Amino acid sequence: MSTAGEHTAADGPMEGQRAIYSRGLAAKQPQVPTDYAALEARAERCMSAQAFAYIAGGAGREDTVARNRSAFGQWQIVPQMLRDVGERDTSITLFGQRLPSPFLLSPVGVLEMAHPDADLAVARAAAAARVPYIFSNQASRPMETCAAAMGDAPRWFQLYWSKSDALVKSLVQRAEGSGCSAIVVTLDTTLLGWRSRDLDLGYLPFLRGRGIAQYTSDPVFLDSLDEPLPAGAQDVRPPVNLHTLRAVLQAARAFPGGTLAGLRSGRALAAVRRFIATYSRPTLTWENLAFLREHTRLPVLLKGVLDPDDARRALDHGVDGLIVSNHGGRQVDGAVSTIEQLPRIRDAVAGRLPLILDSGVRGGADAFKALALGATAVGIGRPYCYGLAIAGEAGVGEVIANLRADFELTMALAGCRSISEVTPERLRADAAVSA
Repeated sequence: MSTAGEHTAADGPMEGQRAIYSRGLAAKQPQVPTDYAALEARAERCMSAQAFAYIAGGAGREDTVARNRSAFGQWQIVPQMLRDVGERDTSITLFGQRLPSPFLLSPVGVLEMAHPDADLAVARAAAAARVPYIFSNQASRPMETCAAAMGDAPRWFQLYWSKSDALVKSLVQRAEGSGCSAIVVTLDTTLLGWRSRDLDLGYLPFLRGRGIAQYTSDPVFLDSLDEPLPAGAQDVRPPVNLHTLRAVLQAARAFPGGTLAGLRSGRALAAVRRFIATYSRPTLTWENLAFLREHTRLPVLLKGVLDPDDARRALDHGVDGLIVSNHGGRQVDGAVSTIEQLPRIRDAVAGRLPLILDSGVRGGADAFKALALGATAVGIGRPYCYGLAIAGEAGVGEVIANLRADFELTMALAGCRSISEVTPERLRADAAVSA
């Protein structure tokens, strides 16, 4: 049991609340706020302007970010009374694994911008809570390092399909070797979205060697550093001044083997250039999925599906699951929200594969609504990043604990004793919402 005021995901919701209120008797408030707006504001004070812009920002005017949130408000929970909710079960089964709650940690890249322990802190917190952690392809720590810290706790791997099939194959094989139990192919970033906050700061972390640890720890990628860049590949050659030299030092510091080795060999800068030339593949089509099937036995999920026709096509291609996501509003400004598309995709797949919803989940009520509308589980992203920025591993653990407690209390107060009772009948839609 945690000390008063500090609770973990292993505590029940009542224990977590009691701990917070007990500590309040001594005028001690939670280090990690439970209110999302306060959580974000406190995290902003803990991060650089560039880091906060990268994590908090969205595409264009950020209309999609706003719609992800406002669309949840178009559904209202209809509680039932006198249902004996003294015993509750929030567990789910996903790809044969029994999980204590319907939450997953969605992949977020460049976590070193939030905290020095980066992905490793998140991996430890996720393992302690038995919440699956989807390793980011744009991680700040290699997947093997995070897997070693997680024991037998569940983890998946997010794949950004690069221009190199050899690299794709290597990353997938490493994910299998790291004990990942699923591959998540992110579809909505074959090109980088127009992210106004980052553009106005002129800041892209990858150019400084940040967020490319999965690449610089990969033998196929490292072998490619000695090869010439492909014809037509975009090279990065900015004006040389003091700021440029600092960026070079950052890239060298991030490269395996140390700063001096990275500078002397030139491989740190070569890694950045190779990454830029390799990172995304806008020519990706449905036919490419067959290549992945040839090289992994793990379940394959597609992340970024918003169109019911795409969901039906995924079924035709033997996909094992879908993540209904718009990348947290970071790719297409003015796109549909995930929660409004979820019922349509639910109807399209008709229960033939699990659906996970992310983008916009900020509390237990959001998770309840998503499950009622057909999601098997929900993914969270920015909230745990903010917990990481505030208090490292402990901050991530507290965010997870708060979300789980909030969800369990919402479920119980709505008259549901288990996930199976969280059904569409427990929601009412505004007249403007079409399910």
